[in-house]
Amino acid sequence: MTAGRIRTWVPVGTRTRTWVFILVVLGLIMTWLAVDTSKRPEQLMSLGGICMFVPVLFLTSAHRTAVSWRPVFWGLGLQFAIGVFVIRTEPGLIAFKWLGDQVQIFLNYTKAGSEFVFGTELTQVFAFQTLPIVIFFSSVMSVLYYLGLMQWLIMKISSVMQVTMGTTATESLSVAGNIFIGQVEAPLLIRPYIKDMTQSEIHAVLTGGFATIAGSVMGAYISFGIDAAHLISASVMAAPCALAISKLSYPETEESKFKNGKNVKVDGGGQKNILEAASGGASASIGLVANIVANLIAFLAILAFVNAALDWFGVLVDYPGLTFQLICSYVFMPVAFMMGIPIEDAYVVAELLGTKLFLNEFIAYEKLSVLKNNRLNGLTAETISVRSEIICTYVLCGFANFSSVGMIIGALSSICPSRKNDISRLVMRALLTGTCVSLINACIAGLLFVPPLDCVEYFKTSVFESTDPNIEHCCSDLLNR
Repeated sequence: MTAGRIRTWVPVGTRTRTWVFILVVLGLIMTWLAVDTSKRPEQLMSLGGICMFVPVLFLTSAHRTAVSWRPVFWGLGLQFAIGVFVIRTEPGLIAFKWLGDQVQIFLNYTKAGSEFVFGTELTQVFAFQTLPIVIFFSSVMSVLYYLGLMQWLIMKISSVMQVTMGTTATESLSVAGNIFIGQVEAPLLIRPYIKDMTQSEIHAVLTGGFATIAGSVMGAYISFGIDAAHLISASVMAAPCALAISKLSYPETEESKFKNGKNVKVDGGGQKNILEAASGGASASIGLVANIVANLIAFLAILAFVNAALDWFGVLVDYPGLTFQLICSYVFMPVAFMMGIPIEDAYVVAELLGTKLFLNEFIAYEKLSVLKNNRLNGLTAETISVRSEIICTYVLCGFANFSSVGMIIGALSSICPSRKNDISRLVMRALLTGTCVSLINACIAGLLFVPPLDCVEYFKTSVFESTDPNIEHCCSDLLNR
């Protein structure tokens, strides 16, 4: 291992042109943002969050002098470009709304199997309504994997990131896979190569797993009522950001064997036919479903116990009503505020951040769906604004929580026992880096999100038909909230 980043000779003129290009692009983006946010200054708070989180990561970098800025700028640039397309352009809005609607319709087919097995009444219960979606989605993904469609799509996304960001084939492939599959399954794409990967590459693989969610559980969150278009967008945007921020937090200081991706291949999974693939995918999800159920039971029970203990202690010190959620609301409130969350929602969102980090995102998304439904139904109970809901959708999109640490160490160590010490040493840094990826993702969403003030004309000209009589009522309802 060398002491610093391995440098290749680049002509001075080329470096100069590169930096001039970067400065011009940054200047154009900042000019556009200045004009775009002139009527909506609250969006600048999200920009302030980006300007805070990125320097903090640089200051805490494992090798500050070895940072290569190419993957950082390109990764954040790709993330921003995807965000602009999805959130601010008419084709992007229409495409991702259509995609989200199709996913929702597709997931509804789960009811046919659930109602046959459990009956109509039991499918109204949370476990029998949501968890079968995980099984169905896992089975479908296995079929797509058998057909080669998943490998083709993952390889294409990986190639784009590798060419633009200059990252290696293995780390790009794993992070691209994380858009669709979980933090345990994605490293299987590069199983034969893990033993020869550098420390920085392993850190990138771990960070990608923490910064994204699996397609199977994404279906469960959509069933909660979480906006499907923004949830899909959040997972896609997190991939290039994960690579960028990973290379900022733990830069490359070794010579990788996988700069050229010609020798990196992805196998087809070994199934003999589609039926075997569908059955195998459903069977493979049993462990995931059991893990979700066990974690929900354990963590909610522990949370109830902790809250009871805190309440007892609070009474002793003349502070009744002390809970874990209340503590999180004060600890994470500045972070929520820096993401661009309105101050009136900052404490509520801070609770969700604490729940996601210390418990898991499943519980946090379920709570977010309750807050959203309270607003839509006009209830006087605790609620959340549209802007805060959208930002939360992005920041909660990731497996970055302490309950995932043991799982990822066990999974990767079993895949490659020789790298167990490296994985154990890097996992906590990767957890914090993955958390920062989600925070920056949320800041991008907060910076680009068009508030309800513009929704009447905006929706009329893009997503909805202008003849829809519910538009005025819907938007006036949003404005009043």
